[in-house]
Amino acid sequence: MNWGQIILKSEDTIQKALEIINSEALRIALVVDDNEKLIGVITDGDIRRGILNGLSLTESVGAVMTTNPVTAEVGTSKRKLSNIMGEKGILSIPLIDDFGKIAGLETLHSVSRKSIYKNPVFIMAGGFGTRLRPLTDSCPKPMLHIVDRPILEITLKSFIKAGFERFYISTHYMPEKITEHFGDGSKFGVEINYIYENEPLGTGGALGLLPEKADKSLPLILINGDILTNVDFQSLLDFHNTNNAEATMCVREYDYQIPYGVIEGVGSRVVDIKEKPIQRFFVNAGIYVLSPNIYSSVPSNHHLDMPELLERNMNANKDVLMFPIHEYWLDIGRMEDFNRAQSDIHSLKL
Repeated sequence: MNWGQIILKSEDTIQKALEIINSEALRIALVVDDNEKLIGVITDGDIRRGILNGLSLTESVGAVMTTNPVTAEVGTSKRKLSNIMGEKGILSIPLIDDFGKIAGLETLHSVSRKSIYKNPVFIMAGGFGTRLRPLTDSCPKPMLHIVDRPILEITLKSFIKAGFERFYISTHYMPEKITEHFGDGSKFGVEINYIYENEPLGTGGALGLLPEKADKSLPLILINGDILTNVDFQSLLDFHNTNNAEATMCVREYDYQIPYGVIEGVGSRVVDIKEKPIQRFFVNAGIYVLSPNIYSSVPSNHHLDMPELLERNMNANKDVLMFPIHEYWLDIGRMEDFNRAQSDIHSLKL
C-alpha cells in the first residue's frame, strides 16, 4: 500500500483528486498542509456530492473535502481500527504520528477479510442488438467479444471482484449461447439463475419473472448487459443503503454544445449573447439499485420499462436518488461503440 501516492495540497483541483481516486486502489485522497499535517480527506462520495451540487472539477479540493475526518494514532491495533470503521461507517482511517503529521493509512480491506455481498445482481441480456448487425445475426449482443471474452463475462467478473455472488441473467434472443457459456456459475465460483422472457418485456419487466423462492429481502442491482464500466459497485450499494433510498439510478453527465450563438432578450431588446454555450445534463446510465418492495411489485409477464417503474414510485413520493458515475462507462449500442470498446479495454482494470 503506497499511501504517499494519494497526498494532495489544498490548492489542488477536484479533477486531480478524482484522478488519484480512480488510479489508486485506496478510494481516498489525503489533503495536507505545508507541514504534512492532515487538513482533510476526499472520498469518491465527496466528489459525487460535489458534482450533484454543480461544482466544477477545476475547483480546489477545499470545496469538497471533509475537514474533520476520523483519524487514529500510529500503532492502533487492526481490530480496534476495524471496530472504529464499523461504528463510523467508513472505509479508511488516516494514521497520525506524535507530531500530528500523516504517517499512514489503514483501509477496511487491509484490516479485515474481503466483503461478501448477498445482494442479487440482475443482468438484462435478452436484447436483439439490431444496431450491431451483422455481428448479432448469430450471437446475442452481450456475448460479443471485447478482445478475448464476452461483454457479459467482463460485467460478471467485475461484480465478482467487488464481492457479489448471486446473479440472475434475463435472456430472450439466442439464450443457449449464454447458458452454455456460463452454466450455473460454478466455474466462476458464484450462483447464476436464468430468467427467460417469452417475449421482450422492456428494461424492467423481467423483474416480474423472479422465482417465488428467490430471497427478496435485500436491495437488488440491475444492469443492462451491454454496458462496459468500472463503476464502483460497492460505493453504489453503500450510497443506496446509507441514504435509505427506495431506488437509486446511476447517471452520467452529458455535455451538449449548441452550435450557434444563443440570444437572450426582453421584448425586442437583446440583453445577452452566449456564443455556442455548453449545456450539461444527467443521463440514465442503465444501472440501478432497487429496494425489495420496488422490484417485488413488478407484475409477471408485464411489459415495463425502468423509467416507468421509477416514475411510478416518484409519484408515490418514494425516494428515488441519482448516483453520478465519473468512472469509465460505455453503452455498446452501435458499431462505433463496439470498436471503441476494443481499444478502451486495455486501459481499464477489468
